[in-house]
Amino acid sequence: MKDRNASSAVRYRRMTAADLPAAHKLSLSVLWPHRLEDWKFIHELGEGIVAEGPSGIVGTCMCWLHGPDYASLGMTIVAPDHRRQGIANELLERILNAIGDRTILLHTTATGVRFIEHAGFVQTGWVRQHQGSVFRAPFVPLGPGERIRPVGPRDEAALADLAARSTGVPRATVIKHLLTVADIVAIDRYGELVAFAALRKFGHGHVIGPVVAPDAERAKALIAHWAGAHAGAFVRVDVPDTSGLSPWLTEMGLVQVEEAVHAMTRGDPPRPAASIQRFALLSQSLG
Repeated sequence: MKDRNASSAVRYRRMTAADLPAAHKLSLSVLWPHRLEDWKFIHELGEGIVAEGPSGIVGTCMCWLHGPDYASLGMTIVAPDHRRQGIANELLERILNAIGDRTILLHTTATGVRFIEHAGFVQTGWVRQHQGSVFRAPFVPLGPGERIRPVGPRDEAALADLAARSTGVPRATVIKHLLTVADIVAIDRYGELVAFAALRKFGHGHVIGPVVAPDAERAKALIAHWAGAHAGAFVRVDVPDTSGLSPWLTEMGLVQVEEAVHAMTRGDPPRPAASIQRFALLSQSLG
């Protein structure tokens, strides 16, 4: 039951850039790996609400709008000593009002499933988080006329198109911003981009994602490229259960963390194209 006396001293307001150091400190208190730079990256793409008590920020929730029909939701955190006071419910209600009638996508752990189901979300899949150090990446051959090359500004439209078709959600804004913080390589087939993978600093090391490709072998080639380029370093990859990559990643040294993450949707799920697939997420917040 909501403790109104405990929560009455909490006020809710829009998150600003000045709140990010406090939000980062809050995420560290619940053992999330995000750096302050990671908070800045996601905040520049979206908007959020903070719950603020006498001691400072005690809760956060964020959303990201993807065109007129879709949004993603994440970074819902409540300080451990402020839980069971209705703060999470209030944050969620306010962020849902900000999103409106869009279909909403999010990822949550098992402990958050019941809470989010009460808001009308249903499970649509799983995400498996793999991480570790790869000391020798496997060789994955490419097809005739194919090569892995760095992308440039001229490739932005092609990357956005591949990303949108692989998710069923507009991704032009996300890709434009990703190009400013990540290294991206693509598989070029006779001058046409057919797949790509990004790598950026995150948390304790680097994260590979998104990875978009027409099939698993090309996705493996791109992941192996980045894993080999950062041999011995800490690398993380978040893959949908439909990717089929978990056994291969484990063999490569990127072991799955114990708990799989629930993919949840409220509204009509997006419809990705059949010819292209997202094999790794950009992040659990941004999808």
